[in-house]
Amino acid sequence: MITACISEAKPLRYTPAGLPALDMRLEHISRTTESGQEREVKVDIKAVAIGAIAERLAGQEIGSPWRFTGFIATPRNVRTVVFHVQDFQQI
Repeated sequence: MITACISEAKPLRYTPAGLPALDMRLEHISRTTESGQEREVKVDIKAVAIGAIAERLAGQEIGSPWRFTGFIATPRNVRTVVFHVQDFQQI
């Protein structure tokens, strides 16, 4: 699970199997304590949604805050991780 804002969303596309897919970037900013020191945490992560989730996310406003659930995977022949959105709800 990650709490983040949609920082970028590409136009809705379709996979070779005909499923809708949405490529996005999610931005998370929070504060935490590490070794007794307060720290600001920022992360920008590539994300993808497939199927009905992609269609629901496609119309959402850039910068809007959400709680996303899903999993992280590494695409074939790529060294970056991608967060696969399986569900989301506005916060």
